[in-house]
Amino acid sequence: MRPLHILLAVSVAALWGVNFVVIDAGLDRFPPLLFCALRFLAAAVPAVFLVGRPQVKWRWIIGVGLVLGVGKFGLLFIGMRAGMPAGLSSLVLQVQAVFTALFAMAALGERPGRARLVGMGVALAGIGVAAVDEGSSGPLLGFTLVLAAAAFWGVSNVLTRKAAPPDALRFIVWVSTVPVLPLLLLSLVFEGPAADAGALRSADWSGVGAVLFVAWVSTVLGFGAWGFLLRCYDASAVAPFTLLVPAFGMSSAALLLGEGVSPLRWCAAALLVGGVALTSLTSRAARPRAVPAGTPLPPRPAGRSPLPADASASRTPS
Repeated sequence: MRPLHILLAVSVAALWGVNFVVIDAGLDRFPPLLFCALRFLAAAVPAVFLVGRPQVKWRWIIGVGLVLGVGKFGLLFIGMRAGMPAGLSSLVLQVQAVFTALFAMAALGERPGRARLVGMGVALAGIGVAAVDEGSSGPLLGFTLVLAAAAFWGVSNVLTRKAAPPDALRFIVWVSTVPVLPLLLLSLVFEGPAADAGALRSADWSGVGAVLFVAWVSTVLGFGAWGFLLRCYDASAVAPFTLLVPAFGMSSAALLLGEGVSPLRWCAAALLVGGVALTSLTSRAARPRAVPAGTPLPPRPAGRSPLPADASASRTPS
């Protein structure tokens, strides 16, 4: 990769890592489901009027929108509101690579090689260590919800692979239109109209800034840059940079939020990142790979070899 493009890939990983700190700040000002709805509303409008019509069938847009927007991000925001630290959330979500591989085995008939199976075992061991640490020092409910969010992300990865959208940015903008109304309805039912109205009335520049950062910087700008890199290079060259997301997430949470990192958490981080690396980056030429939601592999020009779809450790667009 060119040095400028390497810098771009690292910058996207940094944005996605810092994004967890911004989410934490936004959750101080909005109920989680309302905050999630506002995030997708801001990501979809006005961009949906500028990117053109969707290039895949509506069932894929609706399916990914519900699973990714309501399932993954709804559970993530609720889990963080329940006390799950921002830095640890950025780490635990990476186990989506394991869930993606498992769901691809069940739905697509993919068979992982030995190295990938070892990686899945190592990553799951890291989850176990993190659960022990969180169970002794923090709310286990929040940890469980974020782990469930990673599972929903794995489902959305498989759906995105089936959809195979040629334009990552256009796809994620249209996907962002789907969860807005369901999230608003869920917020009204479970968080209450009074809480939602109070949060909107008292919204300050920090709250608005958090919504805009998560929507425009993390989602639209982040995915636009990531889609550009995937059009320029093989996915196997781009995907490893996503392993930097928890590093930026944990370090920014420690610096900006004062989150401590226990020895057990460092151990969990090492196991998770190592396991995800083995799960996501070991390639077998004859086997296609599941791709994360929002990061489809566009077709290459004639005369170039097809991209190996092994970017299953991609974004943590949160």
